[in-house]
Amino acid sequence: MIDLFMTDDPLKIGIVVSMIMLALVILGVRVAFATAGAGFLGLVWIFSAKMGFERGFMVAVKMAGTIPHAKATTLSLSLIPTFILIGFLAYHAGFTRALFEAAKRWVGWLPGGLGVATVFSTAGFAAVSGASVATAAVFARIAIPEMLKEGYDKRFAAGVVAAGGTLASLIPPSAILVIYAIIVEQDVGVLLMAGFVPGAVSALIYAALVIGMAMWNKNLGPPVKGFTWKQRFESVPSTLPIFAVVAIIFVCIYGGVGTPTEAGALGAFIVLIMAIFRGMRMNDLIGALIESGKLTVMIFTIIWGVLIYVRFLGFADLPHAFADWISSLEQNPMITLICILLAYAVLGMFMDAIGMLLLTLPVVYPAVMALNGGVDVAAADSAFGMSGTACAIWFGIIVVKMAELCLITPPIGLNCFVVAGVRKDLSVQDVFRGATPFFAADVVTIAVLIAFPGIVLWLPSMMG
Repeated sequence: MIDLFMTDDPLKIGIVVSMIMLALVILGVRVAFATAGAGFLGLVWIFSAKMGFERGFMVAVKMAGTIPHAKATTLSLSLIPTFILIGFLAYHAGFTRALFEAAKRWVGWLPGGLGVATVFSTAGFAAVSGASVATAAVFARIAIPEMLKEGYDKRFAAGVVAAGGTLASLIPPSAILVIYAIIVEQDVGVLLMAGFVPGAVSALIYAALVIGMAMWNKNLGPPVKGFTWKQRFESVPSTLPIFAVVAIIFVCIYGGVGTPTEAGALGAFIVLIMAIFRGMRMNDLIGALIESGKLTVMIFTIIWGVLIYVRFLGFADLPHAFADWISSLEQNPMITLICILLAYAVLGMFMDAIGMLLLTLPVVYPAVMALNGGVDVAAADSAFGMSGTACAIWFGIIVVKMAELCLITPPIGLNCFVVAGVRKDLSVQDVFRGATPFFAADVVTIAVLIAFPGIVLWLPSMMG
């Protein structure tokens, strides 16, 4: 063991530093600081072995200092704050409450109707907000009181909101999809488009689960009736700002009218104008800006820390070594992929979604691409029956769906803690128990996406 710490072999240094980093995360150190610290240590170690400690230390300092600035100024990252701002503006302007009210009037008559309305309204809000945590927090304030008033089981209500909030990870504009695109160097717009259909499928599976549970146990969520057709149609106009932003983002990206960054900026501007016309107060605007800033800083800090670690992994050559090992395994590539996803499920019990993906993708992504046959492989020659680019998109959607699943799994399930934090009458245990059936729904969704890649690849293939 002592010899391992005295080594100057980059690959062994990569293994040792990665073990140190994982130990720090397990001990509770924030992912951003654990990865940045481990990455810096690894850079110092590698360069010191080549050129002496003093010079190696200075090279590591310069490299670690330039990475955050170089990446923060890229165009891809600039769309994250605009997408987050859209969501908070929509909430503070009252658009989310209007969306839930419309969904309640249209589908409330179904068994578990308010739960179904929550799923559909969280999906709608996800289409203007890239943050799962924000979605869960918003609807914990809006939907849970409505469900409890109608006699819904409190655990069931909490579970629906926690699970519904995860849809923001997949339905564009998704901050996690943007981060994935940056890490694996794929087109952001194509990945965002790829999330539309799988996100809709996931929402429909959630809704089917809610209806099935309410039919099985009528005490969970009784239907809400009494709304006339006139009342239903009267609820539609107040939801138009949400649909307008969705249409703008879709047309800009799918139609090639503008970049995802321009779509986010235009969407935020339109929501702001509509919010002002609806009487949005200055305090609400300031609140939306502050909350958007806090969430953006948190995401950017994690990205900066992980990118220092990623740069170190590049010098250690650990991703290529892991990819070579994975590709050398004599078993069905699909079995290997499933084992990787199971490892994500376990890892997600102890880490937040963004940190988990940022931490693992630099190593796992090259391995998955190696399983497929490489980045430049044609569909006819690949293990998964798709080209290298298609495989990168398909795997991205699947792994982000895995990140969604991890948002509701104990003991870390961030969405569950958010819901419990907003609703003081609910314990974290109540929320986790309510969200457990949705874990099974997510497994079904992931199985469907693996079995039918066309669900993921159809819309991107139409973009030309």
